[in-house]
Amino acid sequence: MVECVTVSAPARLHLGFLDLNGGLGRRYGSLGLAIDSHATRLSLRRAETRRVAGPEAERAARHLDCLTRHLGLESAYELVIHEAIPAHAGLGSGTKLALAVATALRRLEGLPLDPTADALLLQRGIRSGIGIGLFEHGGFVVDGGRGDRTIVPPVLAHVAFPEDWRVILVRPLHGDGVHGPEEVAAFARLPPLDARAAGEICRLVLVKALPGLVERDLESFADAIAAIQEIVGDYFAPCQGGGRYADPGVAAIMAELRAKGARGTGQSSWGPTGFAFTADSSEARRLCDAVRGNVAAAGLDAMICKGLNHGALVKEDSFAAAK
Repeated sequence: MVECVTVSAPARLHLGFLDLNGGLGRRYGSLGLAIDSHATRLSLRRAETRRVAGPEAERAARHLDCLTRHLGLESAYELVIHEAIPAHAGLGSGTKLALAVATALRRLEGLPLDPTADALLLQRGIRSGIGIGLFEHGGFVVDGGRGDRTIVPPVLAHVAFPEDWRVILVRPLHGDGVHGPEEVAAFARLPPLDARAAGEICRLVLVKALPGLVERDLESFADAIAAIQEIVGDYFAPCQGGGRYADPGVAAIMAELRAKGARGTGQSSWGPTGFAFTADSSEARRLCDAVRGNVAAAGLDAMICKGLNHGALVKEDSFAAAK
């Protein structure tokens, strides 16, 4: 019998939307990458009384209560969040927490996994399907956006991310990106993206970014991401202070990294986390060392991470039933 389940779900980057025009009957569509910089790791076991502890405990408790009601479970549980992806930083904390709780509960109770249904129940994947796709598979994922019949945006492509490539992350030590009601309001007041711009993004993804990944061509992949980020960043600029980045300090460091040779610079989701790509760890270290003084002076944090080509990791601890 399973006594305890531990789930570790990696952070992700949201690298841009495919179609913010919607003229073909679908909107959004996203590009995402699983990364090893942060993770949400939690453990769940049965208990005499309900207990939820650790970072993001309040939100995790709401998910657990919703799931137990939905699944008709009457046991009490102890849920401990050992570590959590920083919230509202553009790293996918909300979806990973929700799906980690759901996965732990289903595995503990011997129920079949159903991340799509659980995401829908817990109000995740409303616009983007990459959080669900990356939770399951890791790597680089493209989802197809939301149409009239969409339940959760479908994953259209899943490609392994090159092991040698590195990602530099830059984010403020304090401050959140747009989220919650503010995010809903921002989408509501923005006009549709010009159809030609949406078409250019789709072209960049299909004939530059994805082939670049498959052929391990960093220049092709990263330059496509940078071009997509310029289009998307300009579109969202009115909702984030008039620029392509939510945080001016991050914007300045991204420009400096670009000037020193980094490629594919941009902002994950609403930020404030910025990212850049390099061919290997030595190049990433060189670039981080070159901007370290300005990063510290601006109250920012910079770190190097890798893409992860696996989804969430699940560990079960069991005990032998007494004879």
